[in-house]
Amino acid sequence: LVIVDQPNTIGALPIAVARDCGATVAYLPGLAMRKAADLYPGKSKTDARDAFIIADTARSMPHTLRSVDRDSEVLAALKVLSGFDADLTHECTRAINRLRSLLLQIFPALERVFPGTVLTRTLVLELFIKYAGPTGLRAAGRGNVLRWARNHSRKDPAKLIDAVFTALDEQTVTVIGTDAVELVIPRVAAQIKELKEQRAIVAAEVEKLLDDFPLSTVLMSMPGVGIKTAATILLSIGDASTFTSAGHLAAYAGIAPVTRRSGTSIRGEFPARSGNKQLKNALFRSAWIASCHHPASKDYYEKKRAQGKKHNAAVICLARRRCDVIFSMLK
Repeated sequence: LVIVDQPNTIGALPIAVARDCGATVAYLPGLAMRKAADLYPGKSKTDARDAFIIADTARSMPHTLRSVDRDSEVLAALKVLSGFDADLTHECTRAINRLRSLLLQIFPALERVFPGTVLTRTLVLELFIKYAGPTGLRAAGRGNVLRWARNHSRKDPAKLIDAVFTALDEQTVTVIGTDAVELVIPRVAAQIKELKEQRAIVAAEVEKLLDDFPLSTVLMSMPGVGIKTAATILLSIGDASTFTSAGHLAAYAGIAPVTRRSGTSIRGEFPARSGNKQLKNALFRSAWIASCHHPASKDYYEKKRAQGKKHNAAVICLARRRCDVIFSMLK
């Protein structure tokens, strides 16, 4: 048995070599390894000491190990694409916040015209790419901007353009540095547009990978589970063969309640604060969607709300119930 504390990036080659030699490979998470290190004397951190702790933990506490189930080429490719999509998401969010900050700096009234996801619509991004900001929009005039917008939009953009020029009339002063900001705005808007296009390409590749993968079809047959949720579940637990029961899987996901009891003073069950955060978020989101659109899930959610549970607690209860179904389907 070969134990690694990093199954990806730098650990990919040792895993491939170990498997080629016929050895079984397991993964000891870094957090578990650091907690185990506190049980040993000394505070030094060296490669030799870490290797000893990893080996001794695997021998004495095998329940802390996880299997490295990346034999499937689909799962390996999915891991790379999902990681790349997460990076693109972070970059896109950063660029969106930057664009909103620039608009707030020079023209708050104009920023209010684009609440939420309106700012990231293709028409709005192209509008900023072409006219840069308030100065360019005023110079072009409402008629020219509306004519251009109609040529670049499937729906009538008159309401949006009217809101833009109404906002432009609310501010009569020019903030210092407006010219420099209007040089940056079209570049940031172009960056957001390109990142969105890259995310769409990655999503298409992920969908293509999952089309012929049997377990993804099984997962997506469940209400509230789409491509991204199915990909997250598969990357987190594979075929669920390493879990002995649905309760084991729920505890790993962090959606099973934790009992805390100390004599007669402290009794009760509390929400878990540990577990696989990505898997927990995926199960929570899918349960939330199902509680809105799936009749049976909605009834269960309303039942828990009637028992006095708040929204998040009711959704977690539904996610725990759905975890049993997911485990059974994967088995």
